[in-house]
Amino acid sequence: MEGNIIINIDVMLAKRKMSVTELSERVGITLPNISVLKNGRAKAIKISTLAKLCEALDCQPGDILEYRPAEKEGTE
Repeated sequence: MEGNIIINIDVMLAKRKMSVTELSERVGITLPNISVLKNGRAKAIKISTLAKLCEALDCQPGDILEYRPAEKEGTE
């Protein structure tokens, strides 16, 4: 079983009181692509994009990325 990496852009947007539109403009990423990241549908993220997000949100990568282990099945 493998876990998941969660991208917590919505949490950082709320903390910074920033809109998705403003983040999109600051980072230079289209709104649909920001939405893909925000809604957890992204399969990958470029390191350069992560760096731009961190700069725009004034945070560290660990503030945006979170690892969640897979649920264990049938543990008795």
